[in-house]
Amino acid sequence: MSSTELPSVPAANVLPKVTPVRVAEGERLRSVGLPGITLSVRSRPPAREGLPPALYVHGLGGSSQNWSALMQELDEVLDGEAVDLPGFGDSPPPDDGDYSITAHARAVIRFLDASGRGPVHLFGNSLGGAVSTRVAAVRPDLVRTLTLVSPALPEIRVQRSAVPTALLAVPGVAALFTRLSRDWTAEQRVRGVMALCYGDPARVSPEGFRHAVEEMERRQQLPYFWDAMTRSARGLVNAYTLGGQQALWRQAERVLAPTLLVYGGRDQLVGYRMAQKAARSFRDSRLLSLPEAGHVAMMEYPETVSRAFREFLADKKGSDGEAGSGGAKTPTGSSGAVESSSAGS
Repeated sequence: MSSTELPSVPAANVLPKVTPVRVAEGERLRSVGLPGITLSVRSRPPAREGLPPALYVHGLGGSSQNWSALMQELDEVLDGEAVDLPGFGDSPPPDDGDYSITAHARAVIRFLDASGRGPVHLFGNSLGGAVSTRVAAVRPDLVRTLTLVSPALPEIRVQRSAVPTALLAVPGVAALFTRLSRDWTAEQRVRGVMALCYGDPARVSPEGFRHAVEEMERRQQLPYFWDAMTRSARGLVNAYTLGGQQALWRQAERVLAPTLLVYGGRDQLVGYRMAQKAARSFRDSRLLSLPEAGHVAMMEYPETVSRAFREFLADKKGSDGEAGSGGAKTPTGSSGAVESSSAGS
């Protein structure tokens, strides 16, 4: 094994037993076996039959639980499912150890093809936003609308606060960090993550914090936890360097689905300044700016994001499948404003 390679992890069928993943009231969790991967899928029964399907894709280090609040907010208009990407949440590592953006996108496509639920309203946050962009670009038949919350698309000037996350992609850094932080408690780790991802960590309820600590304790028992994090971070960084038709911004320009973009003014991982570039790149887009939100607006402000999506969906239906009607929109709630954009590729 070369010095740049990561150690292999145990096969999924010999992994140690860990604490069961949390399933909130009203949710269901099931396992779906597909070629080369097994995916854990979280769902919430819709308010009524016949609602259009939706799929939610989490970010780096996250899981399907990141979407629980928004799924509940939208269960009257969508039949939602949230997937745990391979190696995250309750999904075991992929058989081939591939955590690239392309591999994650392939996993989402395989799931949608196997389920027969497409086209779906596709949601993605951070890493999941990059994955969802690629899915929408290469398989437009699977995507009705695209909603991206702080999508991890390439930035020339990366924020200083995002550098430690990017460094996970450097060989040896994850192992070093693991050694340096081996005495950290799950509570300390969670506080650090929330300080990085939330615009205001005080918005997290005591119950929500307790559940996050329990989930962190569960993940730390998984022998592949840091492997999945490191390889996915490396896959994201590698995707930033791709040119031609594989470049993520080039693929954003190819997306045909109406797109709702959500950016937080206090995001420490994805630059708020990228919002306007994204609005210009996605040809049929609407931008929701949340000045007080951080990197996970769907967790901090689920009501506001839900309201913006409902308006976006209503406008789409009202204009025969096109999102937005041009021109500035009035503020949505007290914590954000919505505006339309239709920048062609």
